[in-house]
Amino acid sequence: MKKIVMLAASVLLSVGVLVGCGSSAALKDGSYQGEAQGHNGVIKLTVTVADGVISGVTVDENTETPEIFPNAEEKVIPSVVGKKSADDAEVASGATVSSNALKEAINKALEQAK
Repeated sequence: MKKIVMLAASVLLSVGVLVGCGSSAALKDGSYQGEAQGHNGVIKLTVTVADGVISGVTVDENTETPEIFPNAEEKVIPSVVGKKSADDAEVASGATVSSNALKEAINKALEQAK
């Protein structure tokens, strides 16, 4: 019985270490381009990584509705700064497609930083 408990504890510790290593991997510093399909066309952007996390996002090109797209930018971009992905970024109400396209483009850019 004692051997089984020790074995189970070893397995749990090993899994914990592996999971912890995967989630704490820092991104490589630099600037990376990404793009994704928005509501009206492709959104192209540049993601800057510093100290292993997103330090900024600049939208380089978009054809989204001028009255709506700024809402997506104002919600998504600040919510990803300091993070390692855009998975949990905020989405702007009324600009869901544009917000999701920004998130997708950011994550595509970050693939190059891994």
